Amino acid sequence: MLKKFQELTDSQWEYLTIFLPVQRKRKINLRSVVNAILKVLTTGMQWRNLDDKYPDWTAVYYYFYRWGKDGTLDDLLIGFNEIERECWGKEPSPSLVCVDSQSVKSVPFVHEDKGVDGNKKVKGRKRQVLVDTFGLVWAVFVHAANGSDTMAGQELLKGLPERLNRVKKILVDGGYKGAFVAAGEKLGIEVEISSRPETSKGFVPLKWRWVSERTFGWFNFNRRLDKEREKTAQSSENWIKWANIKLIINRLE
Repeated sequence: MLKKFQELTDSQWEYLTIFLPVQRKRKINLRSVVNAILKVLTTGMQWRNLDDKYPDWTAVYYYFYRWGKDGTLDDLLIGFNEIERECWGKEPSPSLVCVDSQSVKSVPFVHEDKGVDGNKKVKGRKRQVLVDTFGLVWAVFVHAANGSDTMAGQELLKGLPERLNRVKKILVDGGYKGAFVAAGEKLGIEVEISSRPETSKGFVPLKWRWVSERTFGWFNFNRRLDKEREKTAQSSENWIKWANIKLIINRLE
């Protein structure tokens, strides 16, 4: 992990141009836009405090919002995940994935999609993520912390056959019993529930499922994600996708 924010190198930008709409001429330099987005992600700064060397913050936010809405960000996410897996000699799409959740405290001005996770005593939001055995995020859904895993987790399965048609098994914990298992079976996917032994205390690494905990740890290297700072859950999902993309970009360099 980089300890200090660094702007994109030429080779890193070349990878991004595969998925970004850079063909037509624009008044705004998209490379500067991406650099600005990654700086906000890494440092946690407010949009309005972006350095003058970047485009106006309203323009940067426009692309941040637009790419999250029109599918460009998803293309980036899936594309870079496939590149990373191929670098390790794996198939582009995984056959085994894990689903897990993380409850995160929200800052005071966050009002939408906010609740209290009674089990973890956290007031804020919950992040549902679907990761492969490398810990790469393939799908994310953010909702109020008082939502149940088994119901909210089903949002991760939408569009799964099209994007991840090789998935044969999903590993989850006991919180996903019931409706989530049934939803997976409808898609022809085995859902395996594995939890730590009741006699154990603290964190117990379970085979393959521990990678989701490492992914949550990776989020903390981005100040924008250490708490829930976004007014909307959609923005939170976008930042998580950008965090995964940034991780792979730095590895490619």
